[in-house]
Order: sequence, then structure tokens, then C-alpha cells
Amino acid sequence: PPEEETQTTAAMADIEPRGVIAVPKKGRLHEKVMKLLEGVGLEYSRPARVDVAECTNFPLRIVFLPASDIATFVGMGHVDLGITGEDVVQESEVSVETLRELGFGKCKLCVQAPVVSQIKDMSELAGKRIVTSFPVLTKLFFDPIDAANGTTTTVRYVSGSVEAACGLGLADAVVDLVETGTTMRAAGLEVVAEVMSTQTVLIKSPQAAHEDIVNVLLKRIDGYQTATKFYMISYNVLRESLPQALEITPGKRSPTISALEEDDWVAVSALVRKKEASETMDRLQGIGAEDILLMQLANSRM
Repeated sequence: PPEEETQTTAAMADIEPRGVIAVPKKGRLHEKVMKLLEGVGLEYSRPARVDVAECTNFPLRIVFLPASDIATFVGMGHVDLGITGEDVVQESEVSVETLRELGFGKCKLCVQAPVVSQIKDMSELAGKRIVTSFPVLTKLFFDPIDAANGTTTTVRYVSGSVEAACGLGLADAVVDLVETGTTMRAAGLEVVAEVMSTQTVLIKSPQAAHEDIVNVLLKRIDGYQTATKFYMISYNVLRESLPQALEITPGKRSPTISALEEDDWVAVSALVRKKEASETMDRLQGIGAEDILLMQLANSRM
């Protein structure tokens, strides 16, 4: 009966092997990660106040965690994959494999001191009080400075509002992420030194048990990333101008060339980087190309 078939399908879904991926539940990376999941075609329903969601069209369970905990969960093998910042991965001191740099959430972890202090060299902060949400990375950064100056820098952990520490008299300097610098400047701070550059990464547990699911997801992510970086351009051009056209639009591998009814003309289509698209169209028009069209890509497989 149809009812029994429905129950059987539901039961099979429950026992289907599923990979598990941890993503930020909130914060600066959350919205961009949600856009990535949508871009790779994952459909899921997340009930209110529930931090676990089951994909309905792919064997994957999504767990929503604080970004600072994701690398630890992945490293301990509780989840197969995680999306978080490189800074979190290094701060967590866990063994994970970085599968992909995702290209968003780029910022820098920096030593920042009050502008009025006029600190220009890190040696001036040796032995001072530092407040940060990244005590491991901060200590690693200050260890050689302390060794060179015979000092012991005090590193104190706070979970948020790091930039307020100097103004409240809790610290001589802070170590915090700088993206646009707006918050830093509003707090009267300036960068003294850069600890590391960071961006969002996809990481995998050494104990990941669903390699087939991971590999399919990787292909989807690669295809989506290509789609976000490129447009498809198509145009018609005189055959005699084709060598010039191909220099302008070499494509990712090579362009597609098709004959037209008019023997002297060919149609060309190729991938072009988004940031170069307008200039490319200008150059094509300059060699006599016509019917130049630029098309958005939703996804791809290369």
C-alpha cells in the first residue's frame, strides 16, 4: 500500500549513511556560508532553535556551531567536515586537512595598540599586557619577542569586545581580527604588527568516514566557486579577426568556436573573469566583434 511505501522510504532515509558538516551558527561568516550551501544545491529545513538540519536532497547532516568550536569538533572526529576561519584552525591546535580555501571572510589578525601610545616597534610591547580571543596564536607570536628581550608578556583571554580592553585599562595592546578597520579606528587603535592573514576554509577530519560524500561535495564546491569567479561571454567575429579574439578571450581551458551561416563569421564562447569582463567586451568591440553577450553562471562542473 502507498502508506507502507512512504513509511519504508522514511525509514531508509533514517538509516542512509550521512556525512556531517559543521558550519558557523552566527557571526561574520554565517551568511556567506549559507549562500555557499545554497549555491552547491543543498536543500534542508532547520527548525527554530535547533542546531542540526538534515539535507533533503543529499546525504549530509548540517550542524550549526560557534565558529570558534568547529575546528575542535572536526579534529576530534565528531564531524567529517567543517567551514571556519584559518585563524580558528590554528588557534585550536588540532590535526585537520584543509581541503579548500573558500576565498571569503578574508581579514588579518593583528597586534593593535592605542594611537596615543605611538608604538612603532613590537619590542615596545615586550613584557606588557595583551588581551585577545586568540591566546595560543598570540603567545606563539610573542614568544620570540620575549626571548629576544628577556621579558614575559602577559596574555589574557576574553571572548569578545577585545577592542575595548585598552580603553578600560585592562591591556597595553590587543590582538584581534581586522577586516575593514572601522571598529579598530573607532576604539582609537592602530595596527602595530600583523600576526597572520586568514580566510574561510573547508577542513576535513582525519577520521572522516564518508569519503564518497566528501568527494561529491568538493566537486560541487569547485563548480560553484568557478561560477562565482567567471562569466560566460559569447560573440560573433570575422574569421580573419579570430586570432586577435582568441588572445582576448582564451577561456579557462580554450574557447568554443562554431561556424555561422555566413562563411566569413564565427561564433565564440568562453569563460572570462568577472573583474575583467567589461574591459574584455571593450576590446572585443574594438576588433569588430558583434552581438557580444555576457551571461551569469549559476553553477558549473569543470
